[in-house]
Amino acid sequence: MTGKAPVAILLWATATGGSIAFGGLLSALYGLSSALAQPVKGRLMDRHGQTAVHLPAALLNSALLVALPVVGPQGGPALATAVVVAAGLTTPPLEAGLRALWPSVLPDPRLRHAALALDTGTQGLLYIVGPLLVAALASAYSPSLALAVTAVLGLVGTVTVACAPPSRRWRSAQPTDTDGGRGRRLASSGLVLLFASLSGIGFAIGSMNVWSIAMAERHDQDMLSGILPAAFSTGSFLGGLVYGRRSWTSTSTGRLITAGAAFLAGWLPLLALPGPYAAIGAVIVPGAFLTVVVACAYVTTDVLTPAARTSEAYAWLILSIGAGQAAGTALAGRLAEHHFASTALPAAGAAFALAVLLAARPRLGPAGRLIRAGRHRRPPRGRHKAAQKNTASF
Repeated sequence: MTGKAPVAILLWATATGGSIAFGGLLSALYGLSSALAQPVKGRLMDRHGQTAVHLPAALLNSALLVALPVVGPQGGPALATAVVVAAGLTTPPLEAGLRALWPSVLPDPRLRHAALALDTGTQGLLYIVGPLLVAALASAYSPSLALAVTAVLGLVGTVTVACAPPSRRWRSAQPTDTDGGRGRRLASSGLVLLFASLSGIGFAIGSMNVWSIAMAERHDQDMLSGILPAAFSTGSFLGGLVYGRRSWTSTSTGRLITAGAAFLAGWLPLLALPGPYAAIGAVIVPGAFLTVVVACAYVTTDVLTPAARTSEAYAWLILSIGAGQAAGTALAGRLAEHHFASTALPAAGAAFALAVLLAARPRLGPAGRLIRAGRHRRPPRGRHKAAQKNTASF
């Protein structure tokens, strides 16, 4: 849904007489409203379970996407904007929900960490296949059909997940008297800094997407606007495969910072303003380390989060990346005419992320801890003592 809907909305808006700027605005509003609503839906999942949140959200989201081609032209830009924002707000919180399921599906911490890496890497494929499918349907038939297919596929996929036994049985761990009220608190200084750093990761991704379009225009090669993000996503997929196959003895915090440094280093060759083919090869490298950064960020979030608010914490992580991506897209759009400035923005976002991670290192978890035990049983009483330090009320 996330990979297809923004593209389908953009194509529909331009095909019905709207400008590219208006279509881009609708697409951005869908993504931003979806990200902003994630923490609310995450908390609802923690309280009421996943099926009770996924199914109503999927039904509303799909209905609104199908309704957009019907009511949009009649109501004008204002109504179309309202429908798109409402559709974004009702996007099913599948990513946070699926990440919360892993402890029950894979109780072994090492296997779970490998699965997280593969999960993160394979998501890159969605951002390759999804837009291509939408573009093919819009070209062969119509953008309205592409929107309808997007809605149907999103609904079918969400129902499949929500009705699966692991999702139906999943319930967030409940706080106990021995938690000392910790189950009611979410934010800690470590979590806040981690999420701030991930906004820099999102900034790099968002600015990279706009830089790809600028590269395509500069070199008069339209396919570059799709090939460069596809190469980045391919690197993410390959990075997930390689990272998930190994057993790691270092701490997740150490791997997170190392991957953040490699993510920054991967963007630096672009500062030499390479040609199209060199640029395609260059973006594979930061894409590969993006998977490691995000996988380790989920593990660190799990360590620092109260058991009763796992889904909400994952949703804040997703929101942090999404907000950074929106900011990167906006700033890169303003600087698209300035070749070096637009090229340097991904590295700037990565540098910010690494700087925050280095400052946050003492607060990101106790040394030697690789991953927390499953959420579906209460861990030993002393297991969370170190993670309780520096915890503040949200």
